[in-house]
Amino acid sequence: MITVLKLGGELLEDEAAMRTAAAGIAALAGAGSLAVVHGGGRAIDADLRARGKSPHFVDGLRVTDAETLATVIGVLAGRINTSFVAALSASGVRAVGLTGADAATALCRRAPALQAISGVSVDLGLVGLPQQDGGRLLEDLLSLEYVPILASIGVTREGELLNVNADVLAAHAARTLRADRLIIAGATPGVFNASGETCRVLDIDTATAMVADGTARDGMVAKLGACLDALAGGVKDVRIVDGRRGDYLAANGTRIQHHAHDLV
Repeated sequence: MITVLKLGGELLEDEAAMRTAAAGIAALAGAGSLAVVHGGGRAIDADLRARGKSPHFVDGLRVTDAETLATVIGVLAGRINTSFVAALSASGVRAVGLTGADAATALCRRAPALQAISGVSVDLGLVGLPQQDGGRLLEDLLSLEYVPILASIGVTREGELLNVNADVLAAHAARTLRADRLIIAGATPGVFNASGETCRVLDIDTATAMVADGTARDGMVAKLGACLDALAGGVKDVRIVDGRRGDYLAANGTRIQHHAHDLV
């Protein structure tokens, strides 16, 4: 059993939150191979605002200029990843911290202009889309029973670093590893319907419609897109869950599957 777990940065904001996440990962790692991808959006936003710069998002994706990219790298690789790996080590997890630049784990190309839901074409700037011919470092680490902790930074063949949406990178990792399960964990209990209630299950058509009609907005657009990408890549068990308690398998949330008749 191979699981890819994506942790939103809101689950790693302080030492207590990291300890909770570390305990949950220790339990999950005991049940099979595990790779973790993490973001750090709130911390990045706070650093940008401290410098007098306002974060800019389109359909849940961060528009990234050079100053923003430098902040992303510093926060994700320099602060969150290192601190989280230390917390995991204290919980007995054989964690290895890395970014997508290590051994070209997240080999990327520049993202093309985004056709936003609003109909506007938007240049996302220094944002990367992972390619299928990335390195084998994740597979090698799993074979040695390590838990890779991957900060969502990518690299081009020319050595240019790029910001990669963590949900997008998690789906890519799940496809690359031929994972059995992708869990996207954040601070909300799954996907909400138009009435504000959690959808226990969604099929692809319903998830796509929720994005198109605006029921799913902002960061949830990227999450659902990542889930659909993972399903298309053969991942069987795809979930968006509330990760605040660290009980990732039992947590409240939404399971996304191919067809309505698959939903249980």
